[in-house]
Amino acid sequence: MHTQKVAITIPKELVAMIDDISKKRGLSRSRFISMVLRERVISERNRRIKDAYDRVFSDESIRKEQLNCAKQFEGLGTDEGQEW
Repeated sequence: MHTQKVAITIPKELVAMIDDISKKRGLSRSRFISMVLRERVISERNRRIKDAYDRVFSDESIRKEQLNCAKQFEGLGTDEGQEW
């Protein structure tokens, strides 16, 4: 993975907490911060995707269309699925 140095300002108390946790886990400060940021960024991306999905399917006409389509598929084939 390619890396890039980034200078940020963090309160001393937070740095101390980060150092304590990363030391206990046997990680460098940089690695620990990268892991935490990655988790947070992925979580934010997933939340945005869910929010977009919820916006689309909160539309009653789309919700009904999807429900009707699912009911039609349920009645078409066997338990194994439909051959295309």
